[in-house]
Amino acid sequence: MSASETSSLLAQSPQLPKSADGEPVFPEPWAAEAFAMTVHLHEKRLFSWGEWAEQLSAELHKPGRAKDGSDYFDCWVAALSSMLISRGIADASAILDLQKSWQRAAEATPHGKPILLENDPER
Repeated sequence: MSASETSSLLAQSPQLPKSADGEPVFPEPWAAEAFAMTVHLHEKRLFSWGEWAEQLSAELHKPGRAKDGSDYFDCWVAALSSMLISRGIADASAILDLQKSWQRAAEATPHGKPILLENDPER
């Protein structure tokens, strides 16, 4: 499968926010990065398109989702994390530690400055 075919398949993900032109719309840079990581890992054959769609769908259908879909990319990241953990590619505690580190970095970063992991005061 070519990169354009992969991107096209991923762009057809259930409930993916899209522009009037049908292109994915990302609310924040991290969402675009999560999308790109998923494309890259799929191209590396770490999971099939069907496996990804199933995992994402499971996250999207969990109770408590935002009615306006504003948590779509949170679901995307949760699905990707679950996929990586279930395949032994990543460790759940390592992912959680990294999430906490990014949160501390965000809180320690002055407004208007880029959030860098190095800004985590505990690193």
